[in-house]
Parts: sequence; C-alpha cells; structure tokens
Amino acid sequence: MSVLNRSALFSGLAALLLPVAIGMVFFYAPMEKTMGSVQKIFYFHLPLAFSAFLSFFVACVSGIMYLRRRQRVWDARLAASVEIGVVMTTLVLITGSLWGKPIWNTYWTWDPRLTTSLILWFIFASCLILRSAIDEEGKRATFSAVMAIVGFIDVPIVFLSARIWRSIHPTVIRSNSVGLESSMIVTLLVCMTAMLIFWVGLYKFRVSLYLQEAKVNDLQIDGTKS
Repeated sequence: MSVLNRSALFSGLAALLLPVAIGMVFFYAPMEKTMGSVQKIFYFHLPLAFSAFLSFFVACVSGIMYLRRRQRVWDARLAASVEIGVVMTTLVLITGSLWGKPIWNTYWTWDPRLTTSLILWFIFASCLILRSAIDEEGKRATFSAVMAIVGFIDVPIVFLSARIWRSIHPTVIRSNSVGLESSMIVTLLVCMTAMLIFWVGLYKFRVSLYLQEAKVNDLQIDGTKS
C-alpha cells in the first residue's frame, strides 16, 4: 500500500470517527455541574494538545535522525510534524481562551501553562519561518533539526507547568486519579482516538507532499543544468 493510499485510509477512518466523537461530546457525555456546557471544549482541547505534543516529539526524533543519517525523508517528516504541531498548538490556544473567558472572566492570563504553551508556539512557528527563509536544502534541514531538538525541551515544561508552579489551570488527569465520570472518560478516549487517526492521515499526506516537492525541485535543477 502506497503512502497516499495509507493517508487516504486514515483520513477515511477519521472522517467516520470524528462525527461520532462530536456526537458523543454533545449527546452522550453529561453536563458538568460547575462549568456547564463550556466544559465540553475540554474534549477538543485535550486531544489537540496531545496531537501537538506528538507532533513536536516526532519533529525532535526526525531532527535527531536527520543529523545522524542526512536523509531527505527525515527532513520531510520533521517539516510535516512541525507544520501540523503549529496548527494544533494554535487551536489549543484558541480553545483554551474560549474556555477561559467564562471561567476566568478573561481570554488570557499569564499563567505558567498558558505562557509556556505560547512560548512553544513561538519556537516552532519560528522554525517554519526559518525553513521558508533558507533556500539551500542541506542547510535548511540542519538548522530545522537543531531547532526542533532544542524546542522540544519546552514540551515537558508545558506538561509539568501546572504541577510544578502555582497555576489556576485545572489538572484533570493525575497520576493516581482521573477527575471525570466514566461516560466522560469514554467520550474523551473516543475523541483522542479520532484525533490521533486524523493526525496520522494528515502526517502521512504532508510527508508525501514534501517528498514530491523535493523531487520536482531536483528535476528543475537538473533541467537548468542541462
């Protein structure tokens, strides 16, 4: 099965599962007593955050592998995961702000979790800007790899920020307990699964597209030389 076929397979599965997940959020999961309907943003916010973390982890591993092997495919994987991660982090910040307005009475506060998340967005958004500013493929890939490896340091900081520092950001999932009813947990797991399948399909599609673009550039260079 080709990369595009696998991407289509995962995209098709996501297209089936995402509506189910959304339906469970609004019609199966019970209304939270304190926060009310705004709590349902949580079922989108957490899977998006997990997908963003996964993206930057893949970018970090791809950066390490590129520096070791200098293979184009690892740079393509890095570029695809950084691109997806920045989009996911943007949505995390947006959904968090929409949740924060009715709960905290403000869209934004310089809470440790929010601040470190914004820093993470700036780091990898800068990586995308860097890639667009460098034309030479090897140099672009090397700089991107180093930036992805160093930038990943902020991921565990974001994850642990609400636990390490005094934070108003709620910590629902703890090491010894989950502050959710069973139906909420089931809904969250379905949402996480749907988002993960969607992520895989999008990732495979973007990697394939990056590699095809690189081959087209090679043909253009060869044509120019001849």
